[in-house]
Amino acid sequence: MLLLSGVFAIRRVPNPSLAILGLLLAGSIAGCDREKPGGEQAGQGQANVSAGQAKGVGAFEYIVDRSHKGAAAPAAAFRGPDDAAVTLAAFRGRPLLVNLWATWCAPCVAEMPTLDALAAKSGGKMTVIAVAQDLQGAAVVDRWFLKAGLKALQPYLDPENGLLDAANSALPTSIFYDAEGRELWRVVGAIDWQGKEATTLLAEGGV
Repeated sequence: MLLLSGVFAIRRVPNPSLAILGLLLAGSIAGCDREKPGGEQAGQGQANVSAGQAKGVGAFEYIVDRSHKGAAAPAAAFRGPDDAAVTLAAFRGRPLLVNLWATWCAPCVAEMPTLDALAAKSGGKMTVIAVAQDLQGAAVVDRWFLKAGLKALQPYLDPENGLLDAANSALPTSIFYDAEGRELWRVVGAIDWQGKEATTLLAEGGV
């Protein structure tokens, strides 16, 4: 773990291009790392393209990454609210926003109410799912949902971190896919999903 410009930047086996981008934008975003079995964090890299900060939101800092535009959604399986296995292919047919988060990640938890509000008002225009990366799965995530009182989001689980591995990113990461399952952009870090910046991003996907 490195301390850069007063912000902890955590890195994991980056490839050269990610290393260069990470160095250029180090310190611009505070994100969470993957969870180790003991509940601690291990090193993780980030794919950063353009930095931003939601005005008036304070701790909400994020980076918009368009370097994966056109990439197909990963085939990794995770668990739905009914505990059945599901993949992102099941959501094709309309735009999909996938939020990768964890109960132990403070920025993830901070943005969750705004993501829930987005899910509640999206209606038939877009699907919004939050996929928890907690290693303990339902044992901690279901309990968190009960306490949080969210109205629209449901607990999807990825204790094997298959989606996080495919994204090669940090938490939180939110990835927007078009109706055909192709990535348009991703936000690394916490953003106010009710704010102007998020509204502008979603409009790019016709939402």
